[in-house]
Amino acid sequence: MNHLFRYICTSLLIGAATAASAADRPAGYPRSYDALIADAQAEGALSIYANADQAELAPIVAAFRTAYPGIRVQYSDIGSTEMFRRFVAETKAGKPSADLVWSSAMDLQVKLINDGYAQAYASPEKPGLPPLAVWKNMGYGVTAEPIAFAYNRRLLPPAQVPHSHQALEEYLRAQGKALAGRVVTFDPARSNVGYLYLSQDYAITRDTASLVEAIAATRPKLALTTEPMLRAIAEGQATIAYNVIGSYALKRAAADPRLGVVFPRDYTLVTSRIAFIARDARHAASAKLFLDFLLSRRGQAMLARQSLWPVRTDVPAKRLPPAVARPIRVGPQLLVNLDRITRQRFLARWNQALAQGASHP
Repeated sequence: MNHLFRYICTSLLIGAATAASAADRPAGYPRSYDALIADAQAEGALSIYANADQAELAPIVAAFRTAYPGIRVQYSDIGSTEMFRRFVAETKAGKPSADLVWSSAMDLQVKLINDGYAQAYASPEKPGLPPLAVWKNMGYGVTAEPIAFAYNRRLLPPAQVPHSHQALEEYLRAQGKALAGRVVTFDPARSNVGYLYLSQDYAITRDTASLVEAIAATRPKLALTTEPMLRAIAEGQATIAYNVIGSYALKRAAADPRLGVVFPRDYTLVTSRIAFIARDARHAASAKLFLDFLLSRRGQAMLARQSLWPVRTDVPAKRLPPAVARPIRVGPQLLVNLDRITRQRFLARWNQALAQGASHP
C-alpha cells in the first residue's frame, strides 16, 4: 500500500511539474523547451553584464522574474570597455562571470564572439528578427537605436536647425565663431561607441571628412556617453550635439522642452545592442530564457515603452523611414574597426582635424 501511495504521489508531482512547464512555455515554442525551463529553474540564478541603464531594464527584469520566479537575476550595469576587459579577464582566469553579455559596443561584442567567448543558441524567436540582427546563432541584435543630432531649442531657431549631415556642415561653417566651444560630440579616442558611430559615418560617405573638419573648427567639447551631451545642451552650455543616441535623446526631450532632436534625412545610423550567451556560462539555461524573453514580442514591446527601440518590426514602436535608416549589420565586418593599424590611422586623422581646428581662432 505504501508503495502504491508513493507511486501515486510521484505521478501527481510529475504531472503537476509537466503542466507547470507547459503553462510557462511561451506560445508556439516546442515542447522540448520545457526541459530548458526545468534546467533554468534548477540553476536558480542568472548574471547579466550590460550597459543599458539599470533603471531602463528594471521592468523587464521584473517581468522575467515573474514569468520564471525561481531564477534570481544579478544585473550589472557596466561601461562597454570595462565590460569587455572584465569579462575577458574573468573568463581567462576561470572565475565566475556573466552568463549573458549585452552591450551597445557592437564591434567589441563581435570580437568576443569571433574569439570564441560565446556559445551558439538558435533562439525560437529568430524567425521574428531581421536577418541583419543575427550572426552565427551567437550574436543577437536586440535593439534598433537611431543616432541623432540634439540641439538647444532656445539657442537654435527652427529655421536654422540642420536636418541632414550636409546642412549641419553648412551651419557649422557659417556660424563657426559663434559656435566656438558650443558643439559637443563623442570622443572616439576614449569612447568605443563614439569610435563606432564615426567610423560608420566614414563608411557611408566620404563627405564625413569635411563634416569632421567643420566640427573640429568649433573646438568641440568631447564626451564619453550621450547623457553629459544632452545635459550640456539642455543647460545651454552647448548649442548642438552630434551623434547622440536618439532614443535616449527623445525620452529626455519629452520631459525637457529645451531639447530638440533631429534624425538626419539623408541617412540615420541605426545601432543595436548585441547580446550573446557566454561560452562558459554557469547558468546557460537561464541565459537562454532571458535572451528569448528579450527577443520575444512581449519583451520587445516592453523595450519600446522604455528608451530602447526594439529590433522587431512586428511590435508597435517608433520607426524611421526605410529610405533613411542605415542599420549597422551584426557581423564580422565590424572587426575591421578593431584592427590596431586601422584604429591608429583613424584616430591620427581625427587628432589632426582637432589640431587644425584649434589652430584657427
